[in-house]
Amino acid sequence: MRLNAPTKIVFYISVALMLIGLILFLFVASLSAVGYWVTLVGGILLAAACVLKGL
Repeated sequence: MRLNAPTKIVFYISVALMLIGLILFLFVASLSAVGYWVTLVGGILLAAACVLKGL
């Protein structure tokens, strides 16, 4: 399997999602479940951008 580098915009969006989700998960007790899912979506987006060409 050959991996590709994600575009800059997708990389920044995924990193922002992961950071927001991590902050929600660790510091906002009432939104910890939402923070988990936001972090997961950011990670999946970054993984998909590495696997799919042009994303």
